[in-house]
Amino acid sequence: MVLTDEQAQIRAATRLFAQREIVPYAAAWDRDCAVPLAVLRAMGGVGLMGLCVDPAWGGAGADFVSYALAVEEIAHGDCGVCNMMCVNNSPNCAALTDHGTPDQKERFLRPLAGGVQHSAFLLTEPQAGSDAAALQTRAVRKADRYLLNGTKQFITAGRSADVALIVAVTDPAAGKRGMTCFLTPTATPGYRVAKEEIKLGHRSADTCQIALEDLEVPMENRLGAPGDGYRIALAYLENGRIGVAAQALGVARAALEAARGYAQLRQTFGRPLTEHQAIAFRLADMATAIEAARQLTWHAAALKDAGRVCLKEASMAKLAATAMVEQVCSQAIQIHGGNGYLSDYPVEKYYRDARVLSIYEGTNDIQRMVISRALAAGG
Repeated sequence: MVLTDEQAQIRAATRLFAQREIVPYAAAWDRDCAVPLAVLRAMGGVGLMGLCVDPAWGGAGADFVSYALAVEEIAHGDCGVCNMMCVNNSPNCAALTDHGTPDQKERFLRPLAGGVQHSAFLLTEPQAGSDAAALQTRAVRKADRYLLNGTKQFITAGRSADVALIVAVTDPAAGKRGMTCFLTPTATPGYRVAKEEIKLGHRSADTCQIALEDLEVPMENRLGAPGDGYRIALAYLENGRIGVAAQALGVARAALEAARGYAQLRQTFGRPLTEHQAIAFRLADMATAIEAARQLTWHAAALKDAGRVCLKEASMAKLAATAMVEQVCSQAIQIHGGNGYLSDYPVEKYYRDARVLSIYEGTNDIQRMVISRALAAGG
């Protein structure tokens, strides 16, 4: 696939932003387990928090291929920060674009797309991960408002977010058709951070367990119709999986660059590592695997832009890219030898950041299930 001039410009501008505003600080953010909110606001200022949102609502108005390109560049800088960016873009801004009322778009979409605020998506629960239909959080209508009670788990930006998009059960007897989406400022009483997780990777992004305790949500903050929650939540699976594949590309590319740079400088037996065939071939295999996954990702994103169903292709991209990034990061550590195991070098961070990519937005076994079902149906 050949990029358009506009797509190439978006990639170049995002790469420059990441090199200036993220790369020099990523190691410190990883140690501190936090990213300054000013960084997210700066990302919004250059259009990264609402890339595909209409400029009329504060977004950049870019296509989905451009979104995938930008995600790769930010993940190349820091994957935790990138995950916060991705959640804000899709499902949150995407769902508001498709289902929000004009008032909701003015109050929520505009500040989120412009980066004045950022958001969290509250779907997963302790007992409901890939099985989203098993949600137990309840929303009970009381006159002109809803009362929400339940626990949400693994919530990216659960503490730092200004706005939360919440999926809760409004009709337990209706199964998948009994779920509804709600919008709320996180400062609302009843939204409580029960626990901030200590994680292997993505340490710059806060990941939390959120307790909803009689959280009052006014009727005007319901997103979509009652019972539309499951459909809305699942409508952006393609977006999310392509986004995770792009995150994997960014982390893998960073690991390859670090390994190549180290191999050019490190000498054994009187010559640089790159002059040893074993290392040179390893680097060649890493670069080839990255490019193959990139083309799968771009293809899925291009299908999305064309308005075509691409759930199978999105799952293929995520499956291939997330398997690839773990292997590339492992090889990058191997090329570094013992130094690769030390925090003095960045490859151990890339390895840690890569591991979760095959878990969230549907585990890789879920991707295989989606792909196999499509094949069985003749797709």
